[in-house]
Amino acid sequence: MKNNKEIKEENSETLAAMGIGAMIVFIALILVAAVASAVIIQTAEKLQQNAQTTGEQTQDQMASKILPLSIVVDNAGTLRMTWELAPGSESVAFANVAWSITCQAAGPGADAGTLASAGTNTATVSANGGAGPALAGQVYRSTLTANNCAPTANQNHFLTLAAGNSGFTYEVLTYGSSIAAGAVVV
Repeated sequence: MKNNKEIKEENSETLAAMGIGAMIVFIALILVAAVASAVIIQTAEKLQQNAQTTGEQTQDQMASKILPLSIVVDNAGTLRMTWELAPGSESVAFANVAWSITCQAAGPGADAGTLASAGTNTATVSANGGAGPALAGQVYRSTLTANNCAPTANQNHFLTLAAGNSGFTYEVLTYGSSIAAGAVVV
Protein backbone atom coordinates (compact mmCIF):
# COMPACT_ATOMS: atom_id res chain seq x y z
CA MET A 1 0.00 0.00 0.00
CA LYS A 2 0.95 3.51 -0.69
CA ASN A 3 1.26 5.89 2.11
CA ASN A 4 -0.48 9.21 2.27
CA LYS A 5 2.56 11.16 1.19
CA GLU A 6 3.00 9.13 -2.00
CA ILE A 7 -0.68 9.58 -2.90
CA LYS A 8 -0.40 13.33 -2.41
CA GLU A 9 2.70 13.51 -4.62
CA GLU A 10 1.00 11.43 -7.30
CA ASN A 11 -2.10 13.67 -7.20
CA SER A 12 0.12 16.75 -7.34
CA GLU A 13 1.97 15.40 -10.37
CA THR A 14 -1.35 14.58 -12.10
CA LEU A 15 -2.73 18.01 -11.29
CA ALA A 16 0.50 19.65 -12.48
CA ALA A 17 0.41 17.73 -15.77
CA MET A 18 -3.25 18.74 -16.24
CA GLY A 19 -2.38 22.37 -15.49
CA ILE A 20 0.47 22.38 -17.97
CA GLY A 21 -1.80 20.76 -20.58
CA ALA A 22 -4.50 23.37 -19.94
CA MET A 23 -1.91 26.14 -20.19
CA ILE A 24 -0.68 24.78 -23.55
CA VAL A 25 -4.27 24.61 -24.86
CA PHE A 26 -4.90 28.17 -23.62
CA ILE A 27 -1.76 29.49 -25.35
CA ALA A 28 -2.74 27.66 -28.55
CA LEU A 29 -6.20 29.26 -28.41
CA ILE A 30 -4.64 32.70 -27.98
CA LEU A 31 -2.37 32.10 -30.99
CA VAL A 32 -5.29 30.90 -33.14
CA ALA A 33 -7.34 33.95 -32.09
CA ALA A 34 -4.43 36.26 -32.96
CA VAL A 35 -4.05 34.71 -36.42
CA ALA A 36 -7.82 34.85 -37.03
CA SER A 37 -8.00 38.50 -35.96
CA ALA A 38 -5.06 39.36 -38.22
CA VAL A 39 -6.83 37.73 -41.17
CA ILE A 40 -10.07 39.61 -40.38
CA ILE A 41 -8.25 42.94 -40.07
CA GLN A 42 -6.37 42.35 -43.33
CA THR A 43 -9.62 41.45 -45.14
CA ALA A 44 -11.36 44.56 -43.77
CA GLU A 45 -8.48 46.77 -44.97
CA LYS A 46 -8.62 45.18 -48.46
CA LEU A 47 -12.39 45.72 -48.66
CA GLN A 48 -12.00 49.35 -47.59
CA GLN A 49 -9.33 49.95 -50.25
CA ASN A 50 -11.53 48.34 -52.93
CA ALA A 51 -14.52 50.45 -51.89
CA GLN A 52 -12.44 53.63 -51.97
CA THR A 53 -11.05 52.80 -55.43
CA THR A 54 -14.53 52.06 -56.76
CA GLY A 55 -15.83 55.32 -55.31
CA GLU A 56 -13.04 57.31 -56.93
CA GLN A 57 -13.63 55.63 -60.30
CA THR A 58 -17.36 56.33 -60.07
CA GLN A 59 -16.70 59.96 -59.17
CA ASP A 60 -14.34 60.29 -62.15
CA GLN A 61 -17.00 58.82 -64.45
CA MET A 62 -19.72 61.14 -63.17
CA ALA A 63 -17.67 64.32 -62.89
CA SER A 64 -17.97 66.73 -65.80
CA LYS A 65 -20.83 64.75 -67.32
CA ILE A 66 -23.03 66.73 -69.72
CA LEU A 67 -26.72 66.85 -68.78
CA PRO A 68 -28.94 67.93 -71.71
CA LEU A 69 -31.92 69.89 -70.42
CA SER A 70 -33.67 70.18 -73.78
CA ILE A 71 -32.98 69.75 -77.47
CA VAL A 72 -35.13 71.61 -79.98
CA VAL A 73 -35.14 71.71 -83.79
CA ASP A 74 -33.73 75.13 -84.68
CA ASN A 75 -34.07 74.91 -88.46
CA ALA A 76 -33.36 72.33 -91.16
CA GLY A 77 -30.38 70.26 -90.05
CA THR A 78 -29.72 72.29 -86.91
CA LEU A 79 -30.52 71.42 -83.31
CA ARG A 80 -30.37 73.81 -80.34
CA MET A 81 -29.28 72.02 -77.17
CA THR A 82 -29.65 73.56 -73.70
CA TRP A 83 -27.38 71.80 -71.22
CA GLU A 84 -25.39 71.99 -68.00
CA LEU A 85 -22.60 70.10 -66.31
CA ALA A 86 -23.44 67.55 -63.61
CA PRO A 87 -23.34 68.94 -60.06
CA GLY A 88 -19.84 68.99 -58.60
CA SER A 89 -18.17 68.90 -62.00
CA GLU A 90 -14.92 70.66 -62.73
CA SER A 91 -14.81 73.22 -65.53
CA VAL A 92 -14.61 71.80 -69.05
CA ALA A 93 -13.37 73.55 -72.19
CA PHE A 94 -15.88 73.53 -75.04
CA ALA A 95 -13.18 71.91 -77.22
CA ASN A 96 -13.14 68.94 -74.83
CA VAL A 97 -16.87 68.24 -75.16
CA ALA A 98 -17.44 65.87 -78.09
CA TRP A 99 -20.85 65.09 -79.58
CA SER A 100 -22.06 62.56 -82.11
CA ILE A 101 -25.46 61.94 -83.72
CA THR A 102 -25.99 58.54 -85.34
CA CYS A 103 -28.87 57.50 -87.57
CA GLN A 104 -29.91 54.90 -90.13
CA ALA A 105 -30.63 57.28 -93.04
CA ALA A 106 -29.69 55.53 -96.31
CA GLY A 107 -27.27 53.27 -94.48
CA PRO A 108 -25.47 54.09 -91.23
CA GLY A 109 -24.94 57.82 -90.98
CA ALA A 110 -23.27 60.00 -88.41
CA ASP A 111 -22.44 63.59 -87.57
CA ALA A 112 -19.83 64.52 -84.99
CA GLY A 113 -17.87 67.42 -83.60
CA THR A 114 -16.97 69.27 -80.44
CA LEU A 115 -18.90 72.05 -78.81
CA ALA A 116 -16.04 74.37 -79.74
CA SER A 117 -16.72 73.62 -83.42
CA ALA A 118 -20.49 73.46 -83.01
CA GLY A 119 -20.91 76.99 -84.26
CA THR A 120 -22.75 78.72 -81.46
CA ASN A 121 -22.08 78.29 -77.74
CA THR A 122 -23.77 80.84 -75.58
CA ALA A 123 -24.34 80.87 -71.89
CA THR A 124 -27.99 81.24 -71.09
CA VAL A 125 -27.24 81.96 -67.45
CA SER A 126 -23.55 82.45 -66.94
CA ALA A 127 -21.11 84.54 -64.99
CA ASN A 128 -18.54 84.17 -67.74
CA GLY A 129 -20.95 84.99 -70.58
CA GLY A 130 -20.11 81.80 -72.46
CA ALA A 131 -16.42 82.67 -72.75
CA GLY A 132 -13.81 80.33 -71.37
CA PRO A 133 -14.67 76.87 -70.07
CA ALA A 134 -18.12 75.57 -69.15
CA LEU A 135 -18.71 75.79 -65.41
CA ALA A 136 -20.89 73.66 -63.16
CA GLY A 137 -24.13 75.28 -62.05
CA GLN A 138 -24.53 77.29 -65.25
CA VAL A 139 -26.85 76.60 -68.18
CA TYR A 140 -25.51 76.73 -71.74
CA ARG A 141 -27.02 76.63 -75.20
CA SER A 142 -25.18 75.10 -78.14
CA THR A 143 -26.10 74.66 -81.79
CA LEU A 144 -25.43 71.23 -83.31
CA THR A 145 -25.40 70.95 -87.10
CA ALA A 146 -26.56 67.57 -88.37
CA ASN A 147 -25.83 67.21 -92.08
CA ASN A 148 -25.87 63.42 -92.48
CA CYS A 149 -28.47 62.86 -89.74
CA ALA A 150 -30.72 65.85 -90.26
CA PRO A 151 -34.02 65.81 -88.33
CA THR A 152 -36.39 63.39 -90.07
CA ALA A 153 -40.08 63.06 -89.27
CA ASN A 154 -41.09 59.94 -87.30
CA GLN A 155 -37.49 58.77 -86.76
CA ASN A 156 -35.18 58.31 -83.81
CA HIS A 157 -31.55 59.37 -83.88
CA PHE A 158 -29.01 58.88 -81.11
CA LEU A 159 -26.95 61.64 -79.51
CA THR A 160 -23.78 60.83 -77.57
CA LEU A 161 -21.99 63.48 -75.50
CA ALA A 162 -18.61 63.12 -73.80
CA ALA A 163 -16.74 65.69 -71.74
CA GLY A 164 -13.02 64.93 -71.62
CA ASN A 165 -12.29 61.61 -69.92
CA SER A 166 -15.58 61.47 -68.03
CA GLY A 167 -18.60 59.29 -68.66
CA PHE A 168 -20.83 59.44 -71.69
CA THR A 169 -24.36 60.76 -71.94
CA TYR A 170 -26.72 59.05 -74.37
CA GLU A 171 -29.96 60.64 -75.52
CA VAL A 172 -32.55 59.42 -78.02
CA LEU A 173 -33.60 62.21 -80.35
CA THR A 174 -37.26 61.41 -80.97
CA TYR A 175 -38.64 63.27 -83.96
CA GLY A 176 -42.41 63.39 -84.18
CA SER A 177 -44.52 64.00 -87.25
CA SER A 178 -43.39 67.64 -87.32
CA ILE A 179 -39.77 68.70 -87.57
CA ALA A 180 -40.51 72.39 -87.88
CA ALA A 181 -38.44 74.95 -85.99
CA GLY A 182 -39.30 74.77 -82.30
CA ALA A 183 -40.19 71.04 -82.25
CA VAL A 184 -38.95 69.50 -79.01
CA VAL A 185 -36.74 66.45 -79.54
CA VAL A 186 -35.59 65.82 -75.96
